[in-house]
Amino acid sequence: MSMQLAAWSKELHGMESYCIKEFADALEVIPYTLAENVGLNPIAIVTELRNRHAKGEQNTGINARKGQITTILEENVVQSFLVSTSAISLLCKCIRIILKIDDIVTVM
Repeated sequence: MSMQLAAWSKELHGMESYCIKEFADALEVIPYTLAENVGLNPIAIVTELRNRHAKGEQNTGINARKGQITTILEENVVQSFLVSTSAISLLCKCIRIILKIDDIVTVM
């Protein structure tokens, strides 16, 4: 999702572009933190994960048990789409509230 948001931010202009780009960068904290918490080199892992996703390997993720990037479907790691969309929806609402309170960006 981070890669798609970063690409979309390049099509936008002004404050919208900046906000979307920063949101994309913030999403990369998730795999970075996961790698760091399991004792892996987070920079190397996130870079490898980003490269694999860029090559079209969209089902790859961090395997904490093996300490490497693997295909998560082969490892039987499946998360409900509803859980993911709900979490991202709540995250977006929270960000909009913060931006609106601080008058940083006009938010609908």
